[in-house]
Amino acid sequence: AHLVFETVNSFLQHWPNTRMRNGHNIVPGTAPPGTLLYHGTWHSGLPPGPEWTATDPEHSILFCRNTNGEDGCWHLTLMTTRPLKVVYFDGSSAAKGPSGMMDTQDIIAWGKVQPDWAYEERDRIEALCEWGREYDVDGFVRMEMDFEVMLCNFTSSVRVVSSLTLAKPGTNPKASRMFEAIYAGSQHNRYPGETRVQLDLSGLVSFYDTELVPSLVPARFETERWTHRLLNISDEDVAQARARLGEVLSRPAYRSGSGIDWLALIRVVVDRYSERLEFVHHLLNPTGPDSGDSDNITDTAMKTQVQLGNMLAPYILVDVTPPSTLPKTKEAGLDMLDWARPAYRLCATTHTGMLKGGAMTSSEKLLLNAVHDTTREICRVVTKMWGLGVLAGVDQFMGTDNERDVHAIENMMKIWKKDIDELMAWLDWNAWVKCRPACGPEEMCYLTTWPVGFPMPHRPRPRQPENGDPRSPSPSQPPVGEEPIPTRPPRGGRPPHGEPAEDWERPQPRCIRRVDPYTI
Repeated sequence: AHLVFETVNSFLQHWPNTRMRNGHNIVPGTAPPGTLLYHGTWHSGLPPGPEWTATDPEHSILFCRNTNGEDGCWHLTLMTTRPLKVVYFDGSSAAKGPSGMMDTQDIIAWGKVQPDWAYEERDRIEALCEWGREYDVDGFVRMEMDFEVMLCNFTSSVRVVSSLTLAKPGTNPKASRMFEAIYAGSQHNRYPGETRVQLDLSGLVSFYDTELVPSLVPARFETERWTHRLLNISDEDVAQARARLGEVLSRPAYRSGSGIDWLALIRVVVDRYSERLEFVHHLLNPTGPDSGDSDNITDTAMKTQVQLGNMLAPYILVDVTPPSTLPKTKEAGLDMLDWARPAYRLCATTHTGMLKGGAMTSSEKLLLNAVHDTTREICRVVTKMWGLGVLAGVDQFMGTDNERDVHAIENMMKIWKKDIDELMAWLDWNAWVKCRPACGPEEMCYLTTWPVGFPMPHRPRPRQPENGDPRSPSPSQPPVGEEPIPTRPPRGGRPPHGEPAEDWERPQPRCIRRVDPYTI
């Protein structure tokens, strides 16, 4: 449940989907009329078939070309003329590589995960658009250094705003262009993220849905989220997931579910607890030289207790009080906290207790369970910590007749620290992943972003059609002998890979320069 919660909380945000690259969700959505899309190309005409467009021009300029020996390069700006029906793949789903970033697309395009086909982008876009034609899908939304729309048709849903020959960049063009694309993507780092696409969460298809895809459960048992992918999915679960997505894309508007704004509900929970839990964690990890003194221990415990009480304040009824005296034996255990159960129940059920599943889609029931189980665990831990603080005599408003014991308080704080550490690790909210200390004015906080800092890929030889005939050039490619249109940052001109970053597999936040010399 907590994985469904956090992945949905991260939709269309660059930061969390750069950190956890292997997406596990497919979501229908729309891009409204008047949305600008950008296409870097090698000629002035419209592509006759499916092609890639960017939501920011800094991204599409990476693919800008001119094959006639002239200065400058061609850059196309488009505007949507009607709502685009799109399908969103979360994670770094446009980043090329065999480590799982494209698994969900493979399932839809080819019916199975194809790790060796990561660079078969032309086949991929054509297969996805062919699959989506039955459901009137206009395009597919993905993310690498920024967001993109794989547009299936350039004549039925967009019109040309401009087709321009742009000037060549100045000095150090490769590094500066790549940085600017990454910087443009960083503008969508946090909620609300990329706002030009609106998702319909009532149609969510999640590969963390254990009822939809039970075959993935055993392989993930006791494994870290970094390693999760779809390699072990069964054929039956593939068929079920594809059928669910087809059903979602085919249903009429009047069957779109309960009308609950699930993202707003998830954000209410995140906004309520994110900074408060982080602050409690800060209080319990003092760094001063006198932090171990008995007076400081008691002071820290009382300050922490205030924060715990603030989180529970809407749920502490007037009759929620501890017994006046308590046994000091360890055997009493958590039964000593029975008096706090009413506060826990209210905290755990207030957001979801009145939501019923009658009009909900199967996706909404999954979301309801995700919110319910996540808030329940938060409330369990916070109520336990608060109750222990009351019993230890560090609460300003209630307590027992037992004398305050500094050693008992110190032991309690060890329990507190363990509890908050385990809760925050379990939740793993992206809001807590940040540069510490904050970056300077000429810097930005950065996570290693494909393709920069990744190992140079081993690219298998292009696949041949099943009949063995050489594959003919795709319609959007230039004539033979001229530079093919790129489906990734230019490699002739390779992007500034350099040495692989130490954290390319599990990126950690760090500050990088925003001005030359760049440090990506």
